[in-house]
Amino acid sequence: MAIPDGVKYLVIGAGVHGLSSAYHLAKTLKATGRGGGSDILIVDKKAVGAGASGIACGVVRNNYYQPAMRELMAHSVSVWERHQEALSYHSVGYMQISPEFMHEQIGSIYEQEKAIGYPSDFIEGKHDCDLYMREMFDDWRAENITSILHEKKGGYANNMESMRGLARMAEAEGVRIETGVKVVGFERANGSSSAVHAVITDKGKIKCDQVIIGAGPWVKQIWDMLQLPDSISIKGRDGKMHDGRQMWTFWSLQEGTLGVDPGLQKTNDGRMPPVIHVDTDAPLISDVDGSVITDKLWGIYYKPDFHFGGVQGGAMPYPIQTAPDEVAVDPYGPESPDFIVGQEFAHMWCSALSHCQSRFEGQYPKFKTEPSGGIGCFTPDNFPIFDHFCENVTIIADSNHGYKMVGVGELIAQELTGERSALLEPFRFSRYAEGKLHPASNSPFPWS
Repeated sequence: MAIPDGVKYLVIGAGVHGLSSAYHLAKTLKATGRGGGSDILIVDKKAVGAGASGIACGVVRNNYYQPAMRELMAHSVSVWERHQEALSYHSVGYMQISPEFMHEQIGSIYEQEKAIGYPSDFIEGKHDCDLYMREMFDDWRAENITSILHEKKGGYANNMESMRGLARMAEAEGVRIETGVKVVGFERANGSSSAVHAVITDKGKIKCDQVIIGAGPWVKQIWDMLQLPDSISIKGRDGKMHDGRQMWTFWSLQEGTLGVDPGLQKTNDGRMPPVIHVDTDAPLISDVDGSVITDKLWGIYYKPDFHFGGVQGGAMPYPIQTAPDEVAVDPYGPESPDFIVGQEFAHMWCSALSHCQSRFEGQYPKFKTEPSGGIGCFTPDNFPIFDHFCENVTIIADSNHGYKMVGVGELIAQELTGERSALLEPFRFSRYAEGKLHPASNSPFPWS
């Protein structure tokens, strides 16, 4: 079917943000008598869920040190719960298990979760933490743990099932999804600083009134097509302006699956467990040869997942040193010859599993060797940008926080229909020049 030559709302990207924005926008337009799904077209150069959303671990949590992130995620968790079956969401909870180095910050997260009514328990002290975990897993043995934040909401969703579910929801509202359509440029109404008049694709030109961009790791390419800045000035916490800061960096994501029966990770009472995230400064000893893998702070997360066929999770990503303009985003994910996890990750992650629970001792040979991993496109402070540019372009640049943030699309839809979102205000592009930066956590992960 030929693409239309014009549409009111054009959404670029059929991942979590594009699909969620289109679905919620269609609902809002219909509810306010201003149109509906037939006014919305989603284009994607490959397929629904072909980017980061389709290979995501799928963890859904509120655990953030930054107040704005916690409030935003509490909203997104409510959207997951609202569509639990359609989005293949499993509300099993989430646990942040930490060493003394992180105790104070995790405690502040708990206090602020209480303040916004997000249910969680906070366990303190080595003895009580060990007891709490062994009541859940009798083989628990992680060392140097002095605090546990147990979020009773959250959990995980099956990545592609949730993307297909979102696509069905959008299409049921009349949204049209066209895949195999690559965006190659923009036609401006009156020069590079003005509104986008049309989106140029490899299948033809599409005139539009509004453009919504949810391009995941390809956001830099779209940003460059719009002639937005490749470096910016940031007002630091010292009150000084720091010029020439690189706008985008790429990180390589480290995730994989241990090919065991997912039931191996059931709790003592036979239930499916919460998602487990462990950070510790205890030395990590190889489960293969007894060598010291690291004596510095490290972290992993994991969960049993029948969709992945085992226990699935990941560890800290690492920054890609290649200049952003030279990073090959395509082919993406497991198809990439450059950015897939290797034996070093498998060795570390499986040894870390064994450090935490004895049931994983000696399981390294069962690590699935098929390609996995991907890359994420990160902002200067590693937090999302949700903002409006070029008069009629909305950019959702999630800095790889994206999959869990399914509710952002609902907030974007509100803004496109005239209702400014207080939850999105802390994520405006202007925060860099104004020095309204998010507080930094002491987690080993760039998105905590």
